[in-house]
Amino acid sequence: MTELQALVAEITQCTRCLLHRGRTKAVPGEGPESASIMFIGEAPGFHEDQQGRPFVGAAGKFLDELLENIGLTRKDVYIANVIKCRPPGNRDPLPEEIDACKPFLDRQVELVQPKLVVTLGRFSMARAFPKARISHIHGQPRKIGGIVYYPMYHPAAALHQPSLRRTVEEDMQRIPELLKQAEQMTETELPAQAEQLTLF
Repeated sequence: MTELQALVAEITQCTRCLLHRGRTKAVPGEGPESASIMFIGEAPGFHEDQQGRPFVGAAGKFLDELLENIGLTRKDVYIANVIKCRPPGNRDPLPEEIDACKPFLDRQVELVQPKLVVTLGRFSMARAFPKARISHIHGQPRKIGGIVYYPMYHPAAALHQPSLRRTVEEDMQRIPELLKQAEQMTETELPAQAEQLTLF
């Protein structure tokens, strides 16, 4: 068993916060251990809780389409969430739940060692852009600790607000080029239009 497989097994048994009481299955994450790209979503929904797999509902189908549009499948990328168990009624994750799961997510990033982490939605975006608004910084990469973080709207947001769909598709189209540029990017690099925001 690899370290990542052992971590996945540990997550499935986790009781660090109260969410474990209501889950059907924990949703640790999945993908190749050598993935160059990691997608980090928010939290499992109904279908994810039932199957123990990330992004298997409507948002997951849209993510599959987005990946296909840039010549990838989910077998090419690692997919995880900020928290690993479904919050009741799909409410937002609470700070203590995010804190309880943070060591798991930190370890996943450490073990997979992706070149590019695509954050989907504001809760995963907060990892690299703690005080920013997603409407201001989506599609604008930042390199921290050798990893390029790339904030995007969550696919579910585009399903709820069709006006965002094109934005999500356009941001996704930049991923292959970003991956090529990842090693050349300098740390904490931000496009000029983002520097005026008080992000840090």
